[in-house]
Amino acid sequence: MKGNREMKRIACLFPGIGYTCDKPLMYYCGRLLKGLGWEVVQVPYSGFPDRVKGNRDKTQRTIEMALEQAEEMLKGIDWNGYDDILFVGKSLGTIVCAAYAERYGVRCRRVLFTPVEASFQFSGRPEAIAFHGTADSWVDTGTVEDCCFRQGIPLYETEGANHSLETGDVDQDIRELRKVMKTIRKFAERD
Repeated sequence: MKGNREMKRIACLFPGIGYTCDKPLMYYCGRLLKGLGWEVVQVPYSGFPDRVKGNRDKTQRTIEMALEQAEEMLKGIDWNGYDDILFVGKSLGTIVCAAYAERYGVRCRRVLFTPVEASFQFSGRPEAIAFHGTADSWVDTGTVEDCCFRQGIPLYETEGANHSLETGDVDQDIRELRKVMKTIRKFAERD
């Protein structure tokens, strides 16, 4: 509580290209935050070109499209009316939430699910936590480790997991999802 009133908290979910807000990491994160009393806003951008991976021009256009759509979807929010703001990004969403925060001066904390290298190009040292699978084909583990280290971002790695933080072993993936959500709960509950 801040003074005599409940804290106003908002969390915005910025999904990936094919990893929408109804996929496990985003879905359960949104449900967890809502259960903790956060207002949760999904930013379901879409309409991207095919075969973005490895194509610099398509990647840049996809980022621009997602940012334009996010700006439109979030334009009515008075960020100054909140005591705590959390941006949750997945892959492309880690870039979009960082770009949006920088462009609009939004002071927020971030949860970064499988961030890609471009996620770390923005100024400052955000208060954030990151999750990465060591078998992620979109970004090298060493690159993510180095970027997180340089920006002081705690990095939680899942051995053998892909870009969806999945290993192919359903039981292991569910156990990992539970650990991820416990980590997010601690991060979200701090005052």
